[in-house]
Amino acid sequence: MKRKIMVVDDEPDDLKVLEKRLSEAGYSVVAVSESKEVLSKAKKEMPDLILLDILMPGIDGAEIGRRLKDDPETKDIPVVFLTCLFTKKDEAAMGHVVGGNIFIAKPYDHEGLLKEIEKELK
Repeated sequence: MKRKIMVVDDEPDDLKVLEKRLSEAGYSVVAVSESKEVLSKAKKEMPDLILLDILMPGIDGAEIGRRLKDDPETKDIPVVFLTCLFTKKDEAAMGHVVGGNIFIAKPYDHEGLLKEIEKELK
């Protein structure tokens, strides 16, 4: 059975690239472009993992992540944040983890992202 990944990004091009690459890697992908839809879609779809952009209009990714973790239905879904707020150097120094959350710096390395997804899904 295919593992399901929810991808959340307000940039249509970024969303399409992630959706294509994850589908090619064998994942079922649920694409979400509006932050206000994430909680309801996560409850409906129950993905195995959520890739979440931090810089989103309306509710930012950090707040969405908090809401996901505060909700008993979605609290156990791993969330990996994608962000341009950190550099690759920051990411390497912190080992992808800040405050108990996994962060991947944009622009991300596709193979590195897939490895991080696999690690989180185990």
